[in-house]
Amino acid sequence: MSGRLQDKIVIVTGAASRSDGVGTGKAMALLAAREGAKLVLVNRSAERAELLSAEIEAAGGEAMIFACDVTKADDTNAMAAAAEKRFGRIDVLCNNVGGSQGTSGSVGELSEADWNATLALNLTSSMLCAKACIPAMQRVGGGSILNISSVVGVIGLISHTGSAAYAASKAGLHGLTLSLAADYARDGIRANCIIVGTVYTPMVEGQGPEARERRKNMVPLRTEGLGWDIGHGMVYLASDEARWVTGLLLPIDGGLLNVRDWPR
Repeated sequence: MSGRLQDKIVIVTGAASRSDGVGTGKAMALLAAREGAKLVLVNRSAERAELLSAEIEAAGGEAMIFACDVTKADDTNAMAAAAEKRFGRIDVLCNNVGGSQGTSGSVGELSEADWNATLALNLTSSMLCAKACIPAMQRVGGGSILNISSVVGVIGLISHTGSAAYAASKAGLHGLTLSLAADYARDGIRANCIIVGTVYTPMVEGQGPEARERRKNMVPLRTEGLGWDIGHGMVYLASDEARWVTGLLLPIDGGLLNVRDWPR
């Protein structure tokens, strides 16, 4: 690796995969560490983060673990304070926490509680983490905020379950990204968003091999996306190579959003 993130302090929320394999958070953390970053691995539970931290440190990197609930302001404020106390600064925040948490459904089926829980997990958490970290970034003259979204927040996907709350929360993340980019541009803080396609991660491996094949064949490239593909995008957007890039909603999706078959 070429040290593209050398000595940058990078916070990754939802860093550790929920099971064996490489999710987007783990890929981002590992690639950032290989590029010279020092990591703050944020998870609700420290157990799996400890395994990831050990992997980073075995390869010569440096990481700290912070266990918290990023849907709570007290926790996110404590997260930012701990990172700044340990490393003296915060350069990059990757808001990677998200999911449907079993709250799939159409508007007619969703309970208000499920709606609120999904928005808290996917949208409010990113706002709270950004709010907590921005003062530290301002103190050092800038930084990079990266939100992780989904194609479900861009296009309506017909399914047997529906995804109203998840889709709304991810679409809201796009608006939050653009507002962060606008509001903090003069502080040197960039905000961008990766729109994730049908990548194969531990989050979806339980769907089985047939679903895995269908997800692969959905995309024009007819190849399977992996957590590593998202990680490489994160390294670019977090690095000084992207110093002139803010307010970008970047699909990493094998062409799913922008390429269509032409009727013959």
